[in-house]
Amino acid sequence: MHQHHGRLRTAGLLAFLFAMLLLVGAVIAYATQTPGLIFVFGLIGLVSVAYSYWNSDKIALKAMKAYPVTREQAPQLYQMVEELAQRAQQPAPRIFIAPAPTPNAFATGRNPENGVVCFTEGILNLLNERELRGVTGHELMHVYNRDILISSVAAAVAGFLTTISQFFLLFGGGRGNNQGGNPLALVGAIVAVFLMPIAASLIQMAVSRTREYDADADGAALTGDPLALASALDKLERGISRYPLKEDPKHDAHAHMMIANPFGARAKKLFSTHPPMPERIARLEAMAGHSPS
Repeated sequence: MHQHHGRLRTAGLLAFLFAMLLLVGAVIAYATQTPGLIFVFGLIGLVSVAYSYWNSDKIALKAMKAYPVTREQAPQLYQMVEELAQRAQQPAPRIFIAPAPTPNAFATGRNPENGVVCFTEGILNLLNERELRGVTGHELMHVYNRDILISSVAAAVAGFLTTISQFFLLFGGGRGNNQGGNPLALVGAIVAVFLMPIAASLIQMAVSRTREYDADADGAALTGDPLALASALDKLERGISRYPLKEDPKHDAHAHMMIANPFGARAKKLFSTHPPMPERIARLEAMAGHSPS
């Protein structure tokens, strides 16, 4: 595995995300004259992260209706995954297949010993063996770099900030005035609950994009074939545009885990958790010593 400057950046972004969580709690606690809220916010945030992390594999696999496959059912996949895991000197993850036409793949599981790699039927039909190996290397490095923990923390905290902000606007907006609270504090709280979810989403996006770049680089180094992953990403972008995943809450929660944005060009660009595909491809081509075509 490579040591990336992006990992230090990720740690800083996560720390800032938790700081925002406590800041929102402090502002709302002051505006509503309920000091204990800041501790409640911190505790609920930690519980949300723990639940998301511990159950990340079950939630994502259930949402995609994925099923486990045996060595007899998918011998080539098993051989590919086990060969790359052995090269990385790490445990081989379990293999699942999701019956979805959209071509994609994702990794989940709370640690390398409980890792899972899931391929959609669409990606198995779209990519050749070399390209699929490139994708597998990318997903294995998500597991071995413990990106599931990082993405679970970012998604859980960002989601909790959005939920608590909406709750305050609906049920807490008048409390400060009713109890003689400071109107300026109330205005500050309202501004905070509007802006913090946006900021949290942007930070979650930055965390996810950083991890995708790192998984591209580490996966390409693991397979020794950056151009295979570059070719796979190009095919995936075009394949997803034909068969995008339907946007709904159950898919939104794990879309950031997938190797490519599952919603295609219709997805919101500003808050996309995936880096631009041309830039990812260009970086991989540069790794291989090729000029972008």
